[in-house]
Amino acid sequence: MSPLFPALAARSRRPALRFGDRTLTHAELADAAGSLARRLAGRRRIAVWATPTLGTAVGVVAGLLAGVPVVPVNPRSGEKELAHIVADSAPSLVLAEPGVALPPALAALERVDVTVDAPPTGDAPGPGTGDTGGLFPDPSPEAPALIVYTSGTTGPPKGAVLPRRAVTSTLDALEDAWQWTADDVLVHALPLFHVHGLILGILGPLRRGGSVTHLGRFDTAGVTRELSSGATMLFGVPTMYHRIAEALADDPALAGALSGARLLVSGSAALPVHDHRRIAAATGRRVVERYGMTETLMNTSVRADGEPRAGTVGVPLRGVELRLVDESGAAIGTYDGESVGEIQVRGPNLFTEYLNRPDATGAAFTDGWFRTGDMAIRDPDGYVRIVGRKATDLIKSGGYKIGAGEIENVLLEHPGVREAAVTGEPDPDLGERIVAWVVPTRPETPPTEQELADHVAGQLAAHKRPRTVRYLDALPRNDMGKIMKRALHG
Repeated sequence: MSPLFPALAARSRRPALRFGDRTLTHAELADAAGSLARRLAGRRRIAVWATPTLGTAVGVVAGLLAGVPVVPVNPRSGEKELAHIVADSAPSLVLAEPGVALPPALAALERVDVTVDAPPTGDAPGPGTGDTGGLFPDPSPEAPALIVYTSGTTGPPKGAVLPRRAVTSTLDALEDAWQWTADDVLVHALPLFHVHGLILGILGPLRRGGSVTHLGRFDTAGVTRELSSGATMLFGVPTMYHRIAEALADDPALAGALSGARLLVSGSAALPVHDHRRIAAATGRRVVERYGMTETLMNTSVRADGEPRAGTVGVPLRGVELRLVDESGAAIGTYDGESVGEIQVRGPNLFTEYLNRPDATGAAFTDGWFRTGDMAIRDPDGYVRIVGRKATDLIKSGGYKIGAGEIENVLLEHPGVREAAVTGEPDPDLGERIVAWVVPTRPETPPTEQELADHVAGQLAAHKRPRTVRYLDALPRNDMGKIMKRALHG
């Protein structure tokens, strides 16, 4: 039995996975995934058509039990991207829910349907017919667990090879930071093809011996129902928490459900400060933010027993080293809450390589430190505040280095602003000028450019005010709700 999941080895009768009306205990999951693992043993790699379903979760667990690297595939991938992923990772078969039609790039592969025949809830588990105990040797901690493809914003997606020690070290560091136990019941509605939804949201509860309920699709009614029925934790992205914040004023049941949660976690992008404040005011609960990447899994988090400071992603997790470096590559030695530098990290949470891309792997590291491309400042007590991406969010204007994220947060505090993004564009005098892209609360009477510039200058500093404001009906976003700034142009 893989040491990733001790509760499966112990054949715990606690609930493990629930998708809709389909539930598996840890013992039932050991049987279902163990049986499938036998069919996968010896394969080089497998793909999983990662729909938000029980079959996806069972398929991924089966691959991990068999020691076969798993490639989760985004069902919304376009033809070109999908063809690249299949050609690059060369899986020998694809796992999918029965009856699901696969696109041509995957239809050419051997297909195995993931069938899960669970006994009715409450029945005692039978003998361990699917138990993998003693069937497979435990893989090395360095053995690949998953190959997760990046978003490909600067070219074709790259496959980040995540070893088993990266998965275990991240999940165990979060156990420490979030006081995560087998008694926790997680609810989420995230996709299952990336780190947040799959590794944290599915593998996390399984490693702890706890339970996860997946909503299928996010809605506030589902959040209310589950948090009012015993769930203790909620994982979401800022778009979800924004919708929660918008609904709270007219939904006392939602406010009550959130107030009873042990932990509310947001990730994958920055949660605007004004949404933090609205949720805290209505529920008395503060949302915890954490920071990670496909290549590093989790790097930092606000701790469950720490100060829930809005606008920060907390402190480095146990085992993770983090430093900020300036443009020359020198480490910034003091935490002054002002100096902006690129985040570099090292530790057991890191990936081993980009599949088939030794050039990209080499370029991603310097002296053993992974170069994240994220820009941040650190407060005197070590809390990390991310101000944006090096490529798109670090604006050099009038001799100053300015992070777009802090301006966006201030813009979102203006009552006339529903959504905001900040970019830089060439300016003959300043080098770059700050441009605000704004979705007004009331499109018929948007705040003026001068009003917004004065608002920012009053909260931050005059040199951080937007010089240009452009109004939009909506900001371009990807599947995770992240704003696609490369799609913004004048």
